[in-house]
Amino acid sequence: MEVNPNSQQATPNTLGNVQRPGEYLRHIRLTQKRELSDVAKALNMPVKTVEALEKDDYTLLPEATFIKGYYRSYAKHLNVDASAIIQRFDEIYVNDTGLRASQSLKDSPIKTMGKLPGSNTDRNRKWLKRILLTLIVVVLIALVVMGIQKWSSQKKVQAPVTPQTNTQVLPVTQTQASGDQLSIQVSRPTSVRIVDSTGKVLASGRQAEALNLQGQSPFQIRLDDAQAVSSLSLNNEVISLSPYTVNGKADFRLSR
Repeated sequence: MEVNPNSQQATPNTLGNVQRPGEYLRHIRLTQKRELSDVAKALNMPVKTVEALEKDDYTLLPEATFIKGYYRSYAKHLNVDASAIIQRFDEIYVNDTGLRASQSLKDSPIKTMGKLPGSNTDRNRKWLKRILLTLIVVVLIALVVMGIQKWSSQKKVQAPVTPQTNTQVLPVTQTQASGDQLSIQVSRPTSVRIVDSTGKVLASGRQAEALNLQGQSPFQIRLDDAQAVSSLSLNNEVISLSPYTVNGKADFRLSR
């Protein structure tokens, strides 16, 4: 434990006329029986910085602006008025360094300490967080751009065009000829093709009305929708389509 050689004498509560700021703070600290390491920990300062303050060794400290901040923090910690300390510092700083208190100590060996104690670690953490946030934002933007580009490219791709089959509906032709008589009744439109034994096409195309045809049997009959035919007769004899219907279609030869 540090011992004050003048502990037997009362320490003044105010800064003496010839006292230096650091000397005064050191006396107050000893009067309050506070360890240097405890003060450094409470102020979040290195012990060497507090020692330099108490010794008023400004060549080991950063710029005057920061030294004033250290003095204010130290004075507040010891519950003493900092205004007189700052005023005395401004008076002796010029004599000690040859610089005004508003100027920088460019040749200070710990110039990089020109920040409040503990700020380096906090600043590094803040920069790390900013970098991580920036990376996350960049990745998100890249994903959004890629999604938009993919969506746009898909939109530009034309849907496959289904080839259209040009179905030509041939008009139903009915050939009047001597021979057998074929009659077809339909309940709904259907495609038919009827050819007689001579190779003549008696009917071809989509038919929505009854057909009454004459030709030479046997007839080659094809019905795309056999169920649409309500009745079929040859020479007035009704013919059942059931034996000839497969999967709803009928394709057969009919003779008398």
